[in-house]
Amino acid sequence: MKAIPLAIPDVILFEPRVFGDERGFFFESFNQKIFDEVVGRNVQFVQDNHSRSAQGVLRGLHYQLQQAQGKLVRVVQGEVFDVAVDIRRNSPTFGKWVGAHLSAENKHQLWVPEGFAHGFVVLSETAEFLYKTTDFYAPAHERCITWNDPEIGIEWPIEWAPQLSAKDQLGKRLAEAEVFGAV
Repeated sequence: MKAIPLAIPDVILFEPRVFGDERGFFFESFNQKIFDEVVGRNVQFVQDNHSRSAQGVLRGLHYQLQQAQGKLVRVVQGEVFDVAVDIRRNSPTFGKWVGAHLSAENKHQLWVPEGFAHGFVVLSETAEFLYKTTDFYAPAHERCITWNDPEIGIEWPIEWAPQLSAKDQLGKRLAEAEVFGAV
Protein backbone atom coordinates (compact mmCIF):
# COMPACT_ATOMS: atom_id res chain seq x y z
CA MET A 1 0.00 0.00 0.00
CA LYS A 2 1.33 3.40 -1.01
CA ALA A 3 0.82 6.29 1.42
CA ILE A 4 0.95 9.85 0.07
CA PRO A 5 0.85 12.83 2.47
CA LEU A 6 -1.13 15.65 0.84
CA ALA A 7 -0.44 19.40 0.99
CA ILE A 8 -1.52 19.22 4.63
CA PRO A 9 0.77 16.33 5.61
CA ASP A 10 -1.49 15.01 8.39
CA VAL A 11 -4.03 14.09 5.70
CA ILE A 12 -2.84 10.98 3.88
CA LEU A 13 -4.02 9.37 0.66
CA PHE A 14 -3.68 5.58 0.59
CA GLU A 15 -3.33 3.81 -2.76
CA PRO A 16 -3.66 0.03 -2.40
CA ARG A 17 -1.89 -2.53 -4.56
CA VAL A 18 -4.64 -4.16 -6.58
CA PHE A 19 -4.21 -7.65 -7.98
CA GLY A 20 -6.59 -8.36 -10.82
CA ASP A 21 -7.24 -10.52 -13.81
CA GLU A 22 -10.22 -11.63 -15.90
CA ARG A 23 -11.82 -13.17 -12.79
CA GLY A 24 -11.88 -9.93 -10.78
CA PHE A 25 -9.56 -8.29 -8.26
CA PHE A 26 -8.20 -8.47 -4.73
CA PHE A 27 -6.64 -5.82 -2.53
CA GLU A 28 -5.92 -5.31 1.13
CA SER A 29 -8.16 -2.41 2.15
CA PHE A 30 -6.80 -2.02 5.67
CA ASN A 31 -3.76 -3.18 7.62
CA GLN A 32 -3.49 -1.88 11.20
CA LYS A 33 0.30 -2.25 11.38
CA ILE A 34 0.95 -0.36 8.13
CA PHE A 35 -1.64 2.29 8.95
CA ASP A 36 -0.15 2.99 12.41
CA GLU A 37 3.37 3.19 10.95
CA VAL A 38 2.25 5.71 8.34
CA VAL A 39 0.28 7.99 10.68
CA GLY A 40 2.92 7.70 13.41
CA ARG A 41 0.67 6.54 16.24
CA ASN A 42 -1.61 3.73 17.27
CA VAL A 43 -5.09 4.42 15.93
CA GLN A 44 -8.10 2.46 17.12
CA PHE A 45 -11.23 2.48 15.02
CA VAL A 46 -14.51 1.96 16.89
CA GLN A 47 -17.21 2.41 14.28
CA ASP A 48 -17.76 1.69 10.56
CA ASN A 49 -20.29 3.76 8.60
CA HIS A 50 -21.80 3.28 5.15
CA SER A 51 -23.78 5.90 3.23
CA ARG A 52 -25.31 6.04 -0.22
CA SER A 53 -25.97 9.36 -1.91
CA ALA A 54 -27.23 10.60 -5.27
CA GLN A 55 -25.29 12.75 -7.71
CA GLY A 56 -25.01 16.34 -6.55
CA VAL A 57 -25.41 15.57 -2.86
CA LEU A 58 -22.83 17.36 -0.74
CA ARG A 59 -22.34 16.19 2.84
CA GLY A 60 -20.35 18.33 5.23
CA LEU A 61 -18.22 19.94 6.35
CA HIS A 62 -18.73 17.92 9.54
CA TYR A 63 -16.73 17.44 12.73
CA GLN A 64 -17.28 16.68 16.40
CA LEU A 65 -15.78 19.19 18.80
CA GLN A 66 -15.78 16.64 21.63
CA GLN A 67 -15.29 12.96 20.90
CA ALA A 68 -13.37 14.13 17.83
CA GLN A 69 -13.33 11.58 15.05
CA GLY A 70 -10.48 10.60 12.81
CA LYS A 71 -11.90 9.08 9.63
CA LEU A 72 -10.53 6.63 7.10
CA VAL A 73 -12.81 7.06 4.09
CA ARG A 74 -13.30 5.26 0.78
CA VAL A 75 -15.84 4.75 -2.00
CA VAL A 76 -17.04 1.28 -3.03
CA GLN A 77 -19.47 2.40 -5.76
CA GLY A 78 -19.32 5.59 -7.79
CA GLU A 79 -17.10 8.64 -7.30
CA VAL A 80 -16.85 11.56 -4.88
CA PHE A 81 -14.62 14.55 -4.36
CA ASP A 82 -13.58 14.33 -0.71
CA VAL A 83 -12.33 17.29 1.34
CA ALA A 84 -10.57 17.82 4.67
CA VAL A 85 -10.25 21.30 6.26
CA ASP A 86 -7.77 21.94 9.07
CA ILE A 87 -9.70 23.54 11.93
CA ARG A 88 -6.98 23.32 14.59
CA ARG A 89 -6.61 26.99 15.54
CA ASN A 90 -2.88 26.70 16.42
CA SER A 91 -1.96 24.77 13.28
CA PRO A 92 0.17 26.42 10.57
CA THR A 93 -2.40 25.11 8.06
CA PHE A 94 -5.50 26.35 9.94
CA GLY A 95 -8.31 27.10 7.50
CA LYS A 96 -6.56 25.33 4.60
CA TRP A 97 -8.12 22.44 2.72
CA VAL A 98 -7.06 19.43 0.68
CA GLY A 99 -9.19 17.28 -1.57
CA ALA A 100 -9.00 14.00 -3.46
CA HIS A 101 -11.12 12.08 -5.92
CA LEU A 102 -12.15 8.79 -4.36
CA SER A 103 -13.86 6.17 -6.48
CA ALA A 104 -14.68 2.50 -6.72
CA GLU A 105 -12.34 2.44 -9.71
CA ASN A 106 -9.23 3.97 -8.10
CA LYS A 107 -9.87 2.33 -4.68
CA HIS A 108 -8.05 5.19 -2.91
CA GLN A 109 -8.67 5.94 0.75
CA LEU A 110 -8.19 9.18 2.63
CA TRP A 111 -7.12 9.51 6.26
CA VAL A 112 -8.74 12.59 7.82
CA PRO A 113 -7.37 12.94 11.37
CA GLU A 114 -9.07 14.44 14.37
CA GLY A 115 -9.09 18.24 14.23
CA PHE A 116 -10.36 18.42 10.65
CA ALA A 117 -13.78 19.15 9.18
CA HIS A 118 -14.74 16.64 6.50
CA GLY A 119 -17.10 16.63 3.54
CA PHE A 120 -17.66 15.22 0.09
CA VAL A 121 -19.74 15.78 -3.03
CA VAL A 122 -21.05 12.95 -5.21
CA LEU A 123 -19.88 13.19 -8.83
CA SER A 124 -21.34 9.96 -10.21
CA GLU A 125 -25.01 8.98 -10.55
CA THR A 126 -24.79 7.51 -7.03
CA ALA A 127 -21.96 6.73 -4.62
CA GLU A 128 -21.56 4.40 -1.69
CA PHE A 129 -19.17 5.79 0.88
CA LEU A 130 -17.55 3.78 3.68
CA TYR A 131 -15.63 5.17 6.60
CA LYS A 132 -14.05 4.02 9.81
CA THR A 133 -14.06 6.40 12.79
CA THR A 134 -11.85 6.68 15.85
CA ASP A 135 -14.70 7.70 18.14
CA PHE A 136 -18.43 7.13 18.25
CA TYR A 137 -20.99 9.43 16.66
CA ALA A 138 -22.06 12.05 19.21
CA PRO A 139 -24.77 14.28 17.71
CA ALA A 140 -24.64 16.70 20.67
CA HIS A 141 -21.02 17.51 19.75
CA GLU A 142 -21.41 17.57 15.96
CA ARG A 143 -20.73 20.84 14.20
CA CYS A 144 -20.86 21.94 10.57
CA ILE A 145 -18.95 24.53 8.57
CA THR A 146 -20.63 25.75 5.41
CA TRP A 147 -19.39 24.04 2.26
CA ASN A 148 -18.86 27.30 0.36
CA ASP A 149 -17.15 29.49 2.96
CA PRO A 150 -15.13 32.01 0.91
CA GLU A 151 -12.49 32.19 3.67
CA ILE A 152 -11.67 28.52 3.05
CA GLY A 153 -12.19 28.68 -0.72
CA ILE A 154 -12.72 25.00 -1.53
CA GLU A 155 -12.60 24.41 -5.27
CA TRP A 156 -15.45 21.90 -5.58
CA PRO A 157 -15.40 20.29 -9.05
CA ILE A 158 -19.08 21.00 -9.69
CA GLU A 159 -20.98 23.43 -11.87
CA TRP A 160 -24.32 23.14 -10.08
CA ALA A 161 -25.78 24.02 -6.69
CA PRO A 162 -25.32 20.94 -4.51
CA GLN A 163 -28.11 19.21 -2.61
CA LEU A 164 -27.66 19.82 1.12
CA SER A 165 -29.39 18.40 4.16
CA ALA A 166 -31.33 20.81 6.37
CA LYS A 167 -28.53 20.46 8.94
CA ASP A 168 -25.82 21.29 6.39
CA GLN A 169 -27.75 24.34 5.18
CA LEU A 170 -27.22 25.75 8.69
CA GLY A 171 -23.43 25.35 8.56
CA LYS A 172 -21.41 28.26 9.94
CA ARG A 173 -18.53 30.12 8.38
CA LEU A 174 -15.12 29.20 9.77
CA ALA A 175 -14.78 32.63 11.40
CA GLU A 176 -17.94 31.94 13.45
CA ALA A 177 -17.46 28.24 14.11
CA GLU A 178 -16.22 26.54 17.24
CA VAL A 179 -12.87 24.97 16.35
CA PHE A 180 -10.13 22.97 18.02
CA GLY A 181 -7.81 25.06 20.20
CA ALA A 182 -4.55 23.15 19.93
CA VAL A 183 -2.69 21.09 17.36
